[in-house]
Amino acid sequence: MATKPTSSATTLPAIHQKLQPQKKQTTIDEQEEKRIEEVLSFPILLSDQINEAVKEAGSFKFECSEVGKQVDRLCQMLRSAARLATSSAAGATFYDRPLRRIAAEVLKNLDKTLTLVKKCRRRSILRRVVTIVSAADFRKLLGSLDSSVADMKWVLSIFESGGGGIVLTLPPIASNDPIISWVWSFIASLHMGQLQDKIEAANELASLARDNDRNKQIIVEEGGVLPLLKLLKDGSSIEGQIAAACSLFNLANDPERVRAIISELGVPIIVQVLNDSPMKVQIKVANLVAEMAEHCPLAQEDFAREHVIRPLVTLLSFDLFMHDPKLKLAKQSIHSVVQINKEMERKSLYKPGFGSSLSMHYSEGSSRGGGHKKERENEKPEVKLSLKISCAKALWMLAKGSVANSRRITETKGLLCLAKLVEIEKEELQYNCLMTIMEITAAAESNADLRRATFKTNSPAAKAVVDQLLRLIKDSDDSSLRVAAIRAIGSLARTFPARESRVINPLVEQLGHRNQDVAAEAAISLGKFACPDNFLCVEHSKSIIEFGGVPPLMRLLRGNERALLHGLILVCYLAIHAGKSDALERAGVLNAFEGERMFIAQHPELRELIQQAIYHLSVFHQSHSGMLAQRQFLAP
Repeated sequence: MATKPTSSATTLPAIHQKLQPQKKQTTIDEQEEKRIEEVLSFPILLSDQINEAVKEAGSFKFECSEVGKQVDRLCQMLRSAARLATSSAAGATFYDRPLRRIAAEVLKNLDKTLTLVKKCRRRSILRRVVTIVSAADFRKLLGSLDSSVADMKWVLSIFESGGGGIVLTLPPIASNDPIISWVWSFIASLHMGQLQDKIEAANELASLARDNDRNKQIIVEEGGVLPLLKLLKDGSSIEGQIAAACSLFNLANDPERVRAIISELGVPIIVQVLNDSPMKVQIKVANLVAEMAEHCPLAQEDFAREHVIRPLVTLLSFDLFMHDPKLKLAKQSIHSVVQINKEMERKSLYKPGFGSSLSMHYSEGSSRGGGHKKERENEKPEVKLSLKISCAKALWMLAKGSVANSRRITETKGLLCLAKLVEIEKEELQYNCLMTIMEITAAAESNADLRRATFKTNSPAAKAVVDQLLRLIKDSDDSSLRVAAIRAIGSLARTFPARESRVINPLVEQLGHRNQDVAAEAAISLGKFACPDNFLCVEHSKSIIEFGGVPPLMRLLRGNERALLHGLILVCYLAIHAGKSDALERAGVLNAFEGERMFIAQHPELRELIQQAIYHLSVFHQSHSGMLAQRQFLAP
């Protein structure tokens, strides 16, 4: 005969329903919204229900008793965890992510326990036959409860130590994925450990993040970004700031992870540290700015909004003008530098705020950063060089594809600084500065206002930039530098006056370069001088021919597909705008078109252009081959 349900059992269905998140399909975000005390209260209540069911067991009493003992241990651990979570000592630094995950597993195991123990209640013979329970079920259940006990013991060992030391033991919940337990331990140390523990944990996270993208994702998902930002902001330890910056750098190679850093208000913190820190920290932070800007357009915008460009330019120009007697002779240039310094002094105050926009200061630092002035002057040359390399890379990535940021760089007189560094530096710093200039010129090509404001013919900065670009085109032995300089000159094609031999001639000379990438880039740039969009396309086309551009251009047509494509485009522009020239007829342009019929058929965009070129050539140079080519290419 079945026993009458107890009063506690009458509430079981409602509580039992609440304690089954897998049946409710609660999302992770919904679980995160619950306070940790509420998360822990569910399994504690369920433990009480299991104890009541154990007392009512009519079969497998010994097994039920053993289960009850394990459930009591779990209940005590859960209550200890709840006390730690709510204690004033833990406060806001309590890291509950592993506890939430383990509590969810404990809840599942307790739910299975309650279901099994309830089957052992005193009941009629018929219901005992219908409900079959075996000793194997209890062995399996006890194994699961043992795992939950071990998990709780592991997580309590982290919290009870106050994060003082990294726990590398492996809890059962992480047996198939040990990385997760290491990440939990490291992040807990970042939240609750002493400074040295935090530094060690940040270095360990940086090492894990270097290994693979999956580790990076786990660190972000488990809440590692915020404590790393806090450590970065803490100026009490240079070593800690460097460790945090390196960890964040290793995480920031993916747009989603960069947005995770941004969502934790990381951008204003990073900009503040860039201004306030010693050079060794600034190097790592500038690298972080570059990495975030490279992988996320939103980061480009946010960094610009927080005024990161001006301090980057300031750090890049550190010691640059002071020890340059040649530059001091140029009154206009030194005037620009004085203007920069005045702006720095005028904006030397900022309003501190964790989420507010920082009004930056651009002298040698703020109230804290100013103390590093003497340290900076006495730093080793290699440290100063590393800082300049990092700042130039950051400016490059901020300018890449951004008209707004390119304009901001030019407004800080950054072009003058970049041009000077391209002139006097070598290797990586020179390359980074050149690539920044290339991005600025690309932005100017797409934006007429920026082009007119920045690259006026009487602008000292614009003249300095063009001088260095032409020098690299003529003299550089590095093909990558030469290509970048050629591309930058091409982007400025609409800023040069007619018959600009200073620019056209060096580009024409590159058409015959033995490196086909250089030659093809020269063809692309000359094409921007000769294209119909350029108001002076006729004058530039004539200059290209006068400087002997046709013979090397015809040889370029025998190159690879990229060289052939852009070579044909340039030939067509020359024919359309200067078809009267005998150089085109002597070079056999029409025969070249005929020889590339198969290639032209694969590029429909060339067909109309070549038809126009043939028409203009035929007007001035009537011949049998010209008439034949005209009929063939103009035929539908």
